[in-house]
Amino acid sequence: MLSFPVTPSLLNHSHLLHHRPYVSFTVRSSSSSSAVQEVEESSSSSKSPKSTADAGELSSELYASPPFPQIRAAKRVVLVRHGQSTWNADGRIQGSSDFSVLTKKGEAQAETSRQMLFDESFDVCFSSPLIRSKRTAEIIWGNRKEEILTDYDLREIDLYSFQGLLKHEGKAKFGPAYRQWQVNPANFSIDGHYPVRELWARARNCWTKILANESKSVLVVAHNAVNQALVATAIGLGTGFFRILLQSNCGVSVLDFTPSADGGSPHICLNRLNQTPNSPVATGSSGGRKASKRIILVCYGSTQGDSEASVAYSAEQPMNMLGIIQAQKTAELLLDLNVSSIVSSPKNACVQTAEAISRVQEAADCLGADCVPRYVELKKMNDLDVEDILQQSKKDTVGVAPFQPGWLKGFEDEVLSTLWNQSGKVWQSLLTEQSDEAEPEKVVVVVGHPAAHIALMGHCLNLTKEWMGSFHLDAGSVSVIDFPDGPAGRGVIRCINYTAHLGRWSIPITRSTVDDEEF
Repeated sequence: MLSFPVTPSLLNHSHLLHHRPYVSFTVRSSSSSSAVQEVEESSSSSKSPKSTADAGELSSELYASPPFPQIRAAKRVVLVRHGQSTWNADGRIQGSSDFSVLTKKGEAQAETSRQMLFDESFDVCFSSPLIRSKRTAEIIWGNRKEEILTDYDLREIDLYSFQGLLKHEGKAKFGPAYRQWQVNPANFSIDGHYPVRELWARARNCWTKILANESKSVLVVAHNAVNQALVATAIGLGTGFFRILLQSNCGVSVLDFTPSADGGSPHICLNRLNQTPNSPVATGSSGGRKASKRIILVCYGSTQGDSEASVAYSAEQPMNMLGIIQAQKTAELLLDLNVSSIVSSPKNACVQTAEAISRVQEAADCLGADCVPRYVELKKMNDLDVEDILQQSKKDTVGVAPFQPGWLKGFEDEVLSTLWNQSGKVWQSLLTEQSDEAEPEKVVVVVGHPAAHIALMGHCLNLTKEWMGSFHLDAGSVSVIDFPDGPAGRGVIRCINYTAHLGRWSIPITRSTVDDEEF
């Protein structure tokens, strides 16, 4: 048995080992590599059949590794997956092979990403050395003078004998192993290796090198699986979360690293996940699997109270002109979907946003999006109102902004516990609504406060309240949760804090959300 120092995320969330008594963990060195750790999980039969854990049995496994290095100033890291490759288009398993190149579509996706990031002031670019990723990096980096730094550890997951096979060939040739790769990738082994576990160890090494660079704004261009691992290891999630945090072709994810006050490991916040060049709601599949059930989390738009002191409690105020525009833009984005119902907090700004979405949905035939009018059920849910809970805080919350990374860390444990428990009731209610077999395809839109949505995503991922400071949402943002295996299965996060639909009113990806002196 080996013992390891734990990551800052593990230090911050070590209570999980006590809060989840039905899961035990053993950390060993893997037979395939001394750098890879095998996490064995055993579950007792004492779980409540209606617990959040049963909604997919997704373990809150944590990855044990050395702490993240200290940083001197705030750092923002932007991750981009490469554009569509020839092997993506063929349905061929790529892994870390280097025989595919970008398709014309992939080049166009990279160009769209370049335009999206054109005004961003990156200091440095790291890239996988594989052709498809390096070419994407070259397109996005454009005519910047700084040289692109390639890092072999940023290559895609090593899939050994699987590489080069069409997916149906892999299924025919490897049978049980291919099935395990599909349903239990964390424990998938091939040619004496555990690819996902190796990938997690490699991603952790990448962070050490990226954070050692003194640059404050970093672009990283790599691949689907390795970007998943980078996001997961940054916020302290283990291999059980592989394929849960999607990375589409040229999807952009952003992580904020803030120096710790005690000089230790930085605080890490996932600012956004998988902002794609195309609409995140236009496709009905997640990771190649059709998703007929979907929950869409919409943050209300800016309000007249946003210019006042306590903007964390502004949802009771009516929306200002910017908020009205944000709500309309969101309604237009969701026109691609046939929304079954809209669940809203009773607060004014939330109801205004919900009504805007409903009006556009019901005018789908007039707008040419459908051949018949749509009927959308709109209902208010009192448990979505979390502002009253936040106002129970005895700390000075004047000036607290819900649109600043990690802002929820400023509240007392008691306040966060109440918010978390109330949001858990909402989550169970949403899952119950999605379980209606009379509607095989169902899209539910939830309009509420960013704190409520962060908690709902935490329940989806089967985390605990301590993780709420690790996620961030902006006004007017959209986050999408798919259920490719139905509401009884794992929820897959398609995107978090998507704001591209807001156009000129969206927040630039690399714009600092902390004081200029710190960033």
